[in-house]
Amino acid sequence: MKMTKKVMGASALSILVAGAAWAEGPVSWWYETATPAQQDVVARNIVQPFQAANAGTTLNIEYRGAGLDNQIRIALLSGSGPDIVYTGGPSYVAPMARAGQLLALDSYAESYGWNDSILPVFLEMGRYDGALYALPKTYETLGLYYNKTLFETHGWQVPTTLDDLETVADAMLAEGIIPFASGNALWRPTNEHYVTIALNAVAGPENVYKALTGEIPWTAEPFVAAITRLNDWWQKGYFGPNYFSISGEQQVSMLAAGQAGMMPSGTWQFQHIPTYFPQNNAEAGFVGFPSAADVGEPVFPLGVGSTFSIASASRNPDGAAAVIDFIFSEDTYEAMNAEWQGEWNMPLSDLSGVELPPDVLPLYTTAMQNLAQSVSEDEYGYTTWTFLPPATVTYLVSGIEEVWVGQQTVEQFLTQLDTTFRQERDEGKVPATPAR
Repeated sequence: MKMTKKVMGASALSILVAGAAWAEGPVSWWYETATPAQQDVVARNIVQPFQAANAGTTLNIEYRGAGLDNQIRIALLSGSGPDIVYTGGPSYVAPMARAGQLLALDSYAESYGWNDSILPVFLEMGRYDGALYALPKTYETLGLYYNKTLFETHGWQVPTTLDDLETVADAMLAEGIIPFASGNALWRPTNEHYVTIALNAVAGPENVYKALTGEIPWTAEPFVAAITRLNDWWQKGYFGPNYFSISGEQQVSMLAAGQAGMMPSGTWQFQHIPTYFPQNNAEAGFVGFPSAADVGEPVFPLGVGSTFSIASASRNPDGAAAVIDFIFSEDTYEAMNAEWQGEWNMPLSDLSGVELPPDVLPLYTTAMQNLAQSVSEDEYGYTTWTFLPPATVTYLVSGIEEVWVGQQTVEQFLTQLDTTFRQERDEGKVPATPAR
């Protein structure tokens, strides 16, 4: 990526106006949680330029907070709600499409050129029963953040295998340092971040793919080994004593302050690195999460953090499509990633024209390049919130806690997970899994 910021020229603006002038009228969009500063970023880089380029169309965004997914489901059931349906990932899309609550986007994909401008694997993930119903707002991955300064102080090597990881974690415990900055205080589904890591790092993405496509059950031995190892980390204290009272942003604060040495988490955390590490005179590092010997190189699990669809009951579907197309442009990618990294990594097929300012964290750029390479080479892993159906995800989030606190065994957890998954698969609720 180039490292300077450009401004949309008058010719480009006039093309946008001419291409979308027919989409007049209000367009509503419910968004999740965003700070006042983040809302300002959206207003300056999406709302205002879109409205300037589309005279007669008003984009109205309502920030609904952590309860957005439930609010969307209730609204769609009653035939109300926003024009743009913003979900927490592909697992939400299939049930909505099956219920007739979403418009098929194939005609818009053809007219706007999305079939060429968006990476094919992500178009496949947005399909249900052969039709396109969703575009991913951002693609993401999980990896291992670490306090590079702390590692250098103690002479620790960045782990490249799971055995290395446990050796370093044990050394941290001996020093009174929490190995994993982690917690689910404000977002209970954080639990599935760690399940995702274990499934891919221990069982391996090939076995996860086989389970997703029904070739093997979730009770198979590789998954028993994965969840057992994850539970071992919990029981040894790697996740610290206050997991249930620590938020995502607090995790970064702990890591930067040296209270924790590592942080298994997602690329969305890059937005907090510049806030906490400089004030602690510390430097952050990020690598793929180490894998078991029989898995090989660290795996980057592929995740879609949120999706865009259009409600079948929308009063202005053309306007909604125009908004989505505006978001999936090089100019919007450039503007949003310049100010808000980790949440606006739209899967555009060509980023050669994107120019980011020099103050964008190089660590973020490198991580996105590594993920893009993994996707292009079909060497990615699978995040649970992207590839599992909704009831299976809901059970996973609560069920793994029961394993951690000793209320059920690993085998009981996987048996119920497999039962729930198979039921949803029979009901056609499993998101599309692109062939490897």
